[in-house]
Amino acid sequence: MSPIKGGIVIFLDIRGMFIVLFQIINYLILARILLSFFPVNPYSSPVLLNIVHFVRQTTEPLLAPFRNLVPPLRMGVGYLDFSPILALIVLSIVRNLLLRFL
Repeated sequence: MSPIKGGIVIFLDIRGMFIVLFQIINYLILARILLSFFPVNPYSSPVLLNIVHFVRQTTEPLLAPFRNLVPPLRMGVGYLDFSPILALIVLSIVRNLLLRFL
């Protein structure tokens, strides 16, 4: 336990940190899925562009291996990418296995 100003005590354990880390990764992948439905105007708000760029940059290393396994399917004028779904499933399995041993 480590005390913080004002008498608030925060208890950080390794299990809790892994839960938070995996939750953040899940939220970033879900944000990437939602952002894929909306085209981003390059002339729009710089804040929006930075957010989109951050989400894409942080999730791409996680999604690229799955995209290599199952490439996006061409569906008419667009593509259907299953890599985020596969990543969420595998991350859930890894999280559960990791937490079982902690």
